[in-house]
Amino acid sequence: QVQLVESGGGLVQPGGSLRLSCAASGSIFSINAMGWYRQAPGKQRELVASISSGGSTNYADSVKGRFTISRDNAKNTVYLQMNSLKPEDTAVYYCSLCSGTHYYSCLEVNAWGQGTQLTVSS
Repeated sequence: QVQLVESGGGLVQPGGSLRLSCAASGSIFSINAMGWYRQAPGKQRELVASISSGGSTNYADSVKGRFTISRDNAKNTVYLQMNSLKPEDTAVYYCSLCSGTHYYSCLEVNAWGQGTQLTVSS
């Protein structure tokens, strides 16, 4: 069973940057697509970025051009680099193991991390 552990959340000022990391246990990491979701208070969890096993990526319109998802299969780790952060990016961010190899599969999640809080505020 895959376990996902996020790190890197915190408090950052508007316009700032932060990088989230998600370390995965288990040998299937390199096979599956991975995704980053977020959930703000009172809102539904939304998929913000996803990456296929081969490295192709997809982003929600709200973060396109500001966030970059990447993966290091040798380290079983997926990253989310977040730049030009806005107060509306404030949320709990969750790493997810998608059900297939392509980022299209990330709407169906096989495993979740515990979440890490990002707060964007001055």
